[in-house]
Amino acid sequence: MKWLTLSTAAFACIAAANAQSLTGRWTGNGSTADDGLEIVVALNQGADGKITGYVVAPRSQDTIVDGRIEGGKITLEAERPGRDGATQKVTYTAVLEDGKLKLTMPMSGGRGPGRGPVGPGAAPGAAPGQGGAGMGAGPGRGPLTGAPGAGPGPGGPGGGRGPQVFELARVSTEVPKPLPPRPAPVSLPMPGPVKANGLAKTPPMGWNSWNKFRNQVSDKMVREMADGIVKSGMRDAGYVYVNIDDTWEGHRDANGNITTNNKFPDMKALAAYVHGKGLKLGIYSSPGPKTCAGYEGSYQHEEQDANTYAAWGIDYLKYDWCSAAQVYDGTQATMAAAYAKMGQALLDSGRKIVYSLCQYGRLDVGDWGGKVGGNLWRTTGDIGDRWLSMNDIGFNQQPGREQYAGPGHWNDPDMLEIGNGGMTDIEYQTHMSLWSLLAAPLLAGNDLRDMKPGIAAILMNKEVIAVDQDKLGKQGVRVAKDGDLEVWSKPLADGGRAVGLFNRGDGVAKVTATWSDAGITGTHKIRDLWKHEDLGNMVGAYTAEVPSHGVVMIKIAK
Repeated sequence: MKWLTLSTAAFACIAAANAQSLTGRWTGNGSTADDGLEIVVALNQGADGKITGYVVAPRSQDTIVDGRIEGGKITLEAERPGRDGATQKVTYTAVLEDGKLKLTMPMSGGRGPGRGPVGPGAAPGAAPGQGGAGMGAGPGRGPLTGAPGAGPGPGGPGGGRGPQVFELARVSTEVPKPLPPRPAPVSLPMPGPVKANGLAKTPPMGWNSWNKFRNQVSDKMVREMADGIVKSGMRDAGYVYVNIDDTWEGHRDANGNITTNNKFPDMKALAAYVHGKGLKLGIYSSPGPKTCAGYEGSYQHEEQDANTYAAWGIDYLKYDWCSAAQVYDGTQATMAAAYAKMGQALLDSGRKIVYSLCQYGRLDVGDWGGKVGGNLWRTTGDIGDRWLSMNDIGFNQQPGREQYAGPGHWNDPDMLEIGNGGMTDIEYQTHMSLWSLLAAPLLAGNDLRDMKPGIAAILMNKEVIAVDQDKLGKQGVRVAKDGDLEVWSKPLADGGRAVGLFNRGDGVAKVTATWSDAGITGTHKIRDLWKHEDLGNMVGAYTAEVPSHGVVMIKIAK
């Protein structure tokens, strides 16, 4: 009967799996996009058929406590450290075909803050900076390999949203040795100050690959984005940095030098191309052994990597805490010292490189970020392309940080999501207005090769950009709040004020900015920075009808 029929190939697969010992070390590529990641499975199959060992994936390290082969299917029950000392159980499945182990990764079952854990084996519901188990991504890093909640990008990052299957080859038949215990966390004293590099006198402007493309970024794409920045007029509007986020990294060579993966065949040539467009090239790493996506970090290679970046012609470094949480203790002094290592290394490299700290605003980074050489530092977890995320990060999490901002050292509420499709154009105008009033870095993250005119108009509103880039370097503050209605004010170098009238509510509302709230008196000339219209002279206050989730942004002349 048909339901009793099995193909010859299926019988062969089952017989092979049941008869062949799986003992040994199996390795394979851990990314669907490049050759920069590795998965290692070490198995010891006993005489009774039970399998033990471990799985080391880009962002997790799991101990196999009970594995079995039944009917040709291999099931590996494993454990990993969870939150607060708890043990988390995960299950891998595999089949043996043509001498290769085809391993199915556990699905990510939950999310941490932002957009969830990253990559193969990421811990469900990973805690900020801990990643649950494994390498400890920062908050908000999305899945790279199609796990639930995978973010934007062509076809979804990693090429799909189903379970990820990786093909591993056996490289050894020896019984694996146990994984060494994790060393005790490193403690470091508070560092001395790193000399300022003299860069970023105004907030950096440019483009970053992560929000839209994640692990799909490549040499070809970066060149196309550089072309798009020039062709669209963004370069002339001030967007000059073209920043490659995570997933460019390869492995280290025999001398410990960082290499690029196959998506980036020649970083120095890429830098030359970008420089030839009148732009600057940025790159990404971590003070930990692995980046948030599980690629090579700079731990114990800080000076070596800084010199490599300089030799390539890099102009900007984003340095993301990620797995540093697994090697350093959690004190402010240690975190500051870890960042100071790279700050000093960049300074000693001989090349002017903007230094961006990404540690999610923890441990009062404003107090020490500039002292370790930082030109900007993140104030929150990762932003998402949705109103609730931008609204919370921009309005709720920035007040009180203004004292730390100024020429050469800026608060960074994360990159722009403008044009990625998750918000309306009105909400994107609010995004652009608030970030400019905050004197925030303006790093676009959309596809510049296919940008709608309305999005281009938002990103290249020169009057709003002028507020962000104002030479006085003062961060704006909230000066009035009435429920969902807010007024923010930023002093300008010419003695005027930029003011945003915001409506965070769900309906149209009238918002009033009073001169007393803005710290001025008398009669002043008013200009609408989105309509590009002079509104005449006003006395005492200005009232505007503001759409839901919208803004009216004005300049009050001296």
